[in-house]
Amino acid sequence: MATFFLALPSVAEQAVKPTPTFDITTLTDQLQSPWSLAFLPSGEILIAEKVGALRIFDGKALSAPITGVPQALVRSQGGYQDLVLHPDYEKNGWVYLSFAWGERSANGTRLVRGRIKQGAFVDQEVLFTAEPLKNTPVHYGARLAFLPDNSLVMAVGDGFDFRESAQKTDSLLGKFVRLNDDGSIPKDNPFFDRKGYHPAIYSLGHRNPQGVAYDPVRQQLFANEHGPQGGDEINILEPGKNYGWPIITYGRDYSGASITPFTEYEGMEQPLVNWTPSIAPSSLAVYNADLFPAFKGDLLSSALKAKEVRWVQMQGATPAAEVSLFGDLNARIRAVYVGPEGALYLLTDGDRGKLLKVTPKAQ
Repeated sequence: MATFFLALPSVAEQAVKPTPTFDITTLTDQLQSPWSLAFLPSGEILIAEKVGALRIFDGKALSAPITGVPQALVRSQGGYQDLVLHPDYEKNGWVYLSFAWGERSANGTRLVRGRIKQGAFVDQEVLFTAEPLKNTPVHYGARLAFLPDNSLVMAVGDGFDFRESAQKTDSLLGKFVRLNDDGSIPKDNPFFDRKGYHPAIYSLGHRNPQGVAYDPVRQQLFANEHGPQGGDEINILEPGKNYGWPIITYGRDYSGASITPFTEYEGMEQPLVNWTPSIAPSSLAVYNADLFPAFKGDLLSSALKAKEVRWVQMQGATPAAEVSLFGDLNARIRAVYVGPEGALYLLTDGDRGKLLKVTPKAQ
């Protein structure tokens, strides 16, 4: 495990909090396109690789891939994606995995759960598959978060070529869905009994959500998502709300053409944070630990294009400033997590992906 020191990060806006200095330890550099991780009660770290593998890091080395895992469509942006433990994991052992499922001509975001026993993924259950299926291997969304009632939300991207579906109420493309922990649909979902609406919809009007995190202090659900060329966002997700894509956006098409004349529209939510130009957000965490007091209550968004973690400093429920962290790594950062002890853990993107641990710099 290599340890190195990182210089002070650059400031994106005038910070309202002083920036910590860090020690960064490379725990492993042998990951193949890591996408997500979960902290096991044993102290080990379970890691999902986009290539369709689950592996365990025990503090010293990576395990061999866990056997018996479901087959994913590993193509373009598709593969294994998010990974979360059931809130009662120590009692029931359930691991939840989202991934791209299907074939080139018909694929979608699928959610399964299973248990890990003796190096194998067992007791598997397919809980949910977002429909309609699509013929594009991109914009899966797939991030997961449990809510206090043990229901969970899952992001579903718009499939890129089907952006109008984000406003179609009978389609799950471009939505967040809310499910019970067994994959059934909660009867208190906002559109459960409404004609013309899929009952699993929690919120709509999303493009390609890449991070979702519940903040137990504010009792709010935050999510970020990719805009097109500009218009990346952080939103506060509320049940039944419409976040506007593609009717409103602060971005433009990749060709430079206008997608819509509107950045605001009646009945549609404005983003909490708008990133134009894009940073390509890739995950989201809320920091409520004690190891880094400066981060307390703030949002941390990893970014691919910007090769950073964007620290959104909050004053109550309002963003006050932003600071770019870890740019000296010069790496596309796939995910940022807050560990049980309050350290930050980073996954870097690519064929030789790294798991990095960030702690306060030793005095």
